[in-house]
Amino acid sequence: MNDLIRLNDGAGYERFMGKWSQIAGATFLDWLAPQSALRWLDVGCGNGAFTEMLVERCAPISVDGIDPSEQQLAHAQSRPALRDARFQQADAMALPFPENAFDAAVMPLVIFFVPDPPKGVAELERVVRPGGVVAAYAWDMDGGGFPYEVLRSEMRDLGITFPMPPSPDASRIDVLESLWTGGGLVSVQTREITAQRTFADFDDYWDTILVGPTFSSSFEAMPSAHVALLKARVRVRLSEDASGRICCTARANAVKGQVAR
Repeated sequence: MNDLIRLNDGAGYERFMGKWSQIAGATFLDWLAPQSALRWLDVGCGNGAFTEMLVERCAPISVDGIDPSEQQLAHAQSRPALRDARFQQADAMALPFPENAFDAAVMPLVIFFVPDPPKGVAELERVVRPGGVVAAYAWDMDGGGFPYEVLRSEMRDLGITFPMPPSPDASRIDVLESLWTGGGLVSVQTREITAQRTFADFDDYWDTILVGPTFSSSFEAMPSAHVALLKARVRVRLSEDASGRICCTARANAVKGQVAR
């Protein structure tokens, strides 16, 4: 994971990205249409937002989750729905499991954080049994699909730097397809996922950004006047309905395939 994007605050991440993950994740799981009673692995499980949905919707026989952040894992383990899940701190490029240990492995909103995506995909394939499912979804970073793209756009226009994951290109749908087919996975399919989230008002939107990890280091380094200018520019870009609510749209790319028999 990229140290510049501090994915450690489980509660803050839940508000900032966990809710987005579940919105996109619902469509993703519908698309996977998995059987019940599978052994699942959630790679980069973070605070357990997607893992919780997986348990509630897919009736797994077992669930394991790995993530590099102890704080995020602690938050995941605290979720009542995940009391029987197994979590451990580990690297996506060196999974601590034997071959054929799982029936399905997923990487939700994680592939662009993996420094060597082909190695990460190879690890997924290694730990899933022949015929098992390997799948992922990721925000279309290059195509403007990130949930807070309006903020990123304004920051770029103002010359304000912000941290980027190490492998943003890995979120492109053609790259995802190449990673899966190039890794020897078969029956590979891809699709786009659109996610919409409504904020109560602009303050709700802005406060959500402030508790998230992605932009915190940039904001901490900025004079307060620059933050105020940025906030004003973002406010102009976002449309409110008659009740002051703000509806934001994001887009993710998804991929799935099977381990060759």
